[in-house]
Amino acid sequence: MKLITFEAADGAAAGVLSGDAIYPFPNAARLIDVIGRGNDAVLALGQDALATSEPIAAETVRVLAPVDPPQVRDSMCFHEHIRNAGGDLHESHSLFPTFYFSNAAGVIGPQDDVRITPGCERFDYELEVAAVIGVPASNVSPQDAAAHIAGYTIYIDWSARDLQQNEMALRLGPAKGKDGATTLGPVLVTPDEFAPYAAGKGFDAAMTVEINGEPFSTGNWSSIDWSFDDVVAYTSRGTTLRTGDVLGSGTVGRGCLLEHSRTDPDGFRGWLRPGDVVTFEVEHIGRFAQRVVEPLERFPLSSGY
Repeated sequence: MKLITFEAADGAAAGVLSGDAIYPFPNAARLIDVIGRGNDAVLALGQDALATSEPIAAETVRVLAPVDPPQVRDSMCFHEHIRNAGGDLHESHSLFPTFYFSNAAGVIGPQDDVRITPGCERFDYELEVAAVIGVPASNVSPQDAAAHIAGYTIYIDWSARDLQQNEMALRLGPAKGKDGATTLGPVLVTPDEFAPYAAGKGFDAAMTVEINGEPFSTGNWSSIDWSFDDVVAYTSRGTTLRTGDVLGSGTVGRGCLLEHSRTDPDGFRGWLRPGDVVTFEVEHIGRFAQRVVEPLERFPLSSGY
């Protein structure tokens, strides 16, 4: 089942996307109000919406991010990306799915423009998938993790590579370099829809990017090196994941400009610029395009930086 959040006349609303029509949930303004009830209850509510709600043409509404997450964590589960981007793979990556906390306030929807980070000259995308937490998960095992995953969505981690490089050199983590925007959408797909495509530690789902209409990045979810069961177990260890929390997969191999700049420097197309239109697609989830626009003004600090 494909769950969607959209802009209605009186604010955000949620429902089921079926074909080209949206069937709103009764008395549920936000998807986050639904997914915490458990996967069986969500599917039952979705079937009720399909049977009783008046459909809305999807093309007539603005699609929003599926959830407004309390927290966002982004993992590094595709080791091909790490090797392409940085060379040697540290032994820790084979022990646990490393992650960092991203900016929940930076989440945008699939129809929003994407502003370049102020001061950035090397603006990039990262093509990922994400699991969204339904029933809260506290210190769960990998075997019990699936019950806490409400569904999967596309996750685009917009990255200011030059700022990130400065931060990482000081071992600060990816702070301002990943502070600008994270796209979620266009829908949240319930786990039952992915069951037939199970492959490796993920699913057989093509992941692609076009820039200004030209095919550029290709990958597949099945190449992932950590399952979301492990990601949920690790991130919930000793703490609680709340309803709506988003867990990114990290970038699929060759799913960003940085990798292309490192693996094919002579053929590198260059970084994103205002006016570029980037189209993302993950099989079984959906497709959307976003326009890159001018950054906000950069105000120098007292140091001049």
